[in-house]
Amino acid sequence: MLLKEATARLTQNELVDLGAGEVGYIRKVRSEEVSRCFPEAPEIDPALDLWALFGADGTPILLSDNRSSTFFKAAEDELRTVSLH
Repeated sequence: MLLKEATARLTQNELVDLGAGEVGYIRKVRSEEVSRCFPEAPEIDPALDLWALFGADGTPILLSDNRSSTFFKAAEDELRTVSLH
């Protein structure tokens, strides 16, 4: 209930900035999403399991085939991480 009340009072820009520079999220990424999120990445084998680290605002930070490396990068950047499913 508290989150619902808080988000009702925040503007869209305030919500986007929430956690900026402090929070990152990690999620599995499908190969067809790679070019959209990481346009500089080479073509990826569709059978490959990929993991990505994003800033709280959705900014892509790291793409890897190793989930652990996303956590290491987040720690290096001093980001608290959450996983999205």
